[in-house]
Amino acid sequence: MAAEMGVSPSGVGRVWAEAGLKPHLVRTFKVSNDPQFEEKVTDIVGLHLNPPDRALVLCVDVKSQVQALDRTQPGLPLKKGRAATMTHDYKRHGTTTLSAALDVKSGLVVGECKPRHRAREFIQFLKQIDRCVQDHLDVHLVLDNYATHKTPAVEAWLARHKRFKLHFTPTSASWLNLVERFFGEITGKRIRRGVFTSVADLEAAIHHYLDHHNADPEPFVWTSTAAVVLAKERRALDALEAVKNGYQPSDSEH
Repeated sequence: MAAEMGVSPSGVGRVWAEAGLKPHLVRTFKVSNDPQFEEKVTDIVGLHLNPPDRALVLCVDVKSQVQALDRTQPGLPLKKGRAATMTHDYKRHGTTTLSAALDVKSGLVVGECKPRHRAREFIQFLKQIDRCVQDHLDVHLVLDNYATHKTPAVEAWLARHKRFKLHFTPTSASWLNLVERFFGEITGKRIRRGVFTSVADLEAAIHHYLDHHNADPEPFVWTSTAAVVLAKERRALDALEAVKNGYQPSDSEH
């Protein structure tokens, strides 16, 4: 179309750049519909910024169905003038589920791999955390609203271990859980480019990465206050309402 109008592609790109437009990019978002959104955000951000005394704050989540993928042909290594290569197709050799608890203060991660994530496996993971944390400390867990975390069996275990205190993220707001950043790191640096011929091979790679991470951990530092987060949420709600009413908001409003 640009050629038909007598405009070169570079000219179109220049106009877009001058106007600050990036039509090739799409930014994803979703506003939470949790009626307790403000309360939960204030609670969890408070734990990130001002953790309580004599307590450990752990961000807990599950990276489920991690696939052990093998490539159909061997890849070529990185060399001068050529990027590393791998085939676009793959062979599946099963899956594992990684449960992880990130210590907000130190960056240390407790993790284990299991075939599934049911209440039974979650309780086993809670027991592992209980063994790792010194007895005199309370344990504050930030986690999502997955049904497994709220079963009668889990509630019974928590009733017997009163130092454990659960803080649930709002629906559609897993970004409040800092362990998601760790999942992004392990995915990008170890899993996505890996070649795994079995689930055992994949789990060995995951545990090796955990050991390497914990040898020199660095915490993910949360900086936004609850007020900043809530203000962004209100702007997003206003923008959505405007779109429903037929008005297209600007990028600064969204």
